Amino acid sequence: MNNDSTILMSLAPVSHDLGGFKVHRTLPHKQRTMVGPFIFFDQMGPARLGVDEGIDVRPHPHINLATVTYLFEGAIDHRDSVGSVQRIEPGAVNLMTAGKGISHSERSPADERAHGPKLDGIQTWLALPQDKEEVDPAFEHTPVDRLPVIEGEGKRLHLIMGEAFGAASPVTQHHPTLYAALELTPGASIELEREADERAIYLLDGDASVDGENVDRMHLVLLRPGTRPILRSERGARLMICGGAPMDGKRHVWWNFVSSRHDRIQEAKRAWKAGEFALPPQDDHEWIPIPEVPLTVSYP
Repeated sequence: MNNDSTILMSLAPVSHDLGGFKVHRTLPHKQRTMVGPFIFFDQMGPARLGVDEGIDVRPHPHINLATVTYLFEGAIDHRDSVGSVQRIEPGAVNLMTAGKGISHSERSPADERAHGPKLDGIQTWLALPQDKEEVDPAFEHTPVDRLPVIEGEGKRLHLIMGEAFGAASPVTQHHPTLYAALELTPGASIELEREADERAIYLLDGDASVDGENVDRMHLVLLRPGTRPILRSERGARLMICGGAPMDGKRHVWWNFVSSRHDRIQEAKRAWKAGEFALPPQDDHEWIPIPEVPLTVSYP
């Protein structure tokens, strides 16, 4: 991108076929690894699985991060090692704070399997600031009717986390965060405020442009700090907006672990392998074994 462009860079996804549905990952990326606290950004689906099929993500661990699950279609049953059992449905928010350590599973509910589950949503990881990396693990569910909605003139914005457009989400923030789902009708536009130091948009479907520059579907498009760009759609669009304050230093990532300290990841790796993590009480009969391949990466 040129120096006059509002767009700093556009990150293309890496897509994985998980058997029946695809996951498109734009963070972490070799060109950019975090946007605000966001260090992992996955689009799940959209997909329709067969009758009696479903997703079955067995119990697995996390440390020093928070996960955010947001669905457009379908449902997921969440179970974790602090005893939470929660069905998440479109528009609601599941925030799971791993802190010093948690494990959880994600599975399609039985009633969804009976007619063939749909799956369409975004799952993100947020790095925790260093002084909160070792907080007690926790889980928070916010139903759709508690999230602010800003609408009018062809736009409808669900504020998932943070403050924007004169509204504030009730979802807990461990670090200044901006996260929203936006729908634009054909011909509609919206001016993006300077709500965060680091911002990006993600086009789920439809078409969109930023100050006249077209953006690619399923790309995470980073915006220049301090600008107030005009986001416009000619035929209608669904998008995500994410970002926040810059994180306080680099992070190491290995498998499902994120931390500012490499030795902390090594300890978590040892503890999971030794069976020292608690498992979800309602789903403790199986788990994902630790991978044996070297996956350690450090991000600035």
